[in-house]
Amino acid sequence: MRIGPFELPNQVFVAPMAGVTDRPFRQLCRRLGAGHAVSEMVTSRKELWNSLKTSRRADHAGEPGPIAVQIAGTDAGMMAEAAAYNIDRGAQIIDINMGCPAKKVCNKWAGSALMRDEALALQIVEAVVGVCAPRGVPVTLKMRTGWCDSERNALTIARAAEAAGIALLTVHGRTREQGYKGTAEYDTIAAVKAALRIPVVANGDITTPQKAREVLRLTNADAVMIGRAAQGRPWIFREITHFLATGDELAPPLTSEVRGWLLEHLHEHYALYGEWTGVRSARKHIGWAVRALPGGEAFRAVMNTLDTAEAQIAALRGYFDGLADRHALLPQAAAGSAANDEELEAA
Repeated sequence: MRIGPFELPNQVFVAPMAGVTDRPFRQLCRRLGAGHAVSEMVTSRKELWNSLKTSRRADHAGEPGPIAVQIAGTDAGMMAEAAAYNIDRGAQIIDINMGCPAKKVCNKWAGSALMRDEALALQIVEAVVGVCAPRGVPVTLKMRTGWCDSERNALTIARAAEAAGIALLTVHGRTREQGYKGTAEYDTIAAVKAALRIPVVANGDITTPQKAREVLRLTNADAVMIGRAAQGRPWIFREITHFLATGDELAPPLTSEVRGWLLEHLHEHYALYGEWTGVRSARKHIGWAVRALPGGEAFRAVMNTLDTAEAQIAALRGYFDGLADRHALLPQAAAGSAANDEELEAA
């Protein structure tokens, strides 16, 4: 599996999720088997580049390559500038966001709203590729199947994007109108894959190793991308890669392993955000991690009242130490949290 000059270890990727896939979370997913990870979307608005939020999203300290940064915006020139800005700060792959369905993104005609203006979408692709190609930086694109059922134009945009120099394309099997509701459809992804020569990645409703194999079969895609199912369950990447390689299910991780991963993640999370912001933003990660464990919901309620890193760490250690079954974590059948427009932050 390759993106431009970069050879990836496998075909199971982490989806970019604003407010979720920050550097500590990406690093955790990679340690647990993800072959590729794309950053949260970074705004193309120059006046926001020095903001604390954007500076954290552009922080790649200690992150293994290739470093992929997703940019979002509606102006071709500004998107090209944003690409160059992020390359100067370590980006080795630039990803264009045409897939985010969040209202506060689409209301500004960014994200998946760009699919309603094919000419502008192509201008942005051409401008970003024009800046990246001379620097040897491949450009990827993430999009949906279209704006709504009557405006499914993924195939048209995909062909134009490939002709403009896109190195890899990811398709989420829903329209913007669907958001995260209903079920993903894979016929459009299959049609896009059949029409293109570049690698195509399938995204949407991939929650188990079996589903990953089924989606690869249905779409003939080159890779799968996991989003919500990785929230609180980052070991899903090693489960899928093992299953695709061997056909055997990997044993669930020990609760002691989950405890170790979570505590390690939290220490890195606090280091990036500082204590005040880090404690509050860590609550969702903790809640996702414990929701399927005995007493998880009650513990989550308590966790949401704690306001120091020391208190969170102590409570987590006590909770895991008190679990009766220390041998294995029961596998989850459901996806991650039911992400919606309010949960997915805009850049």
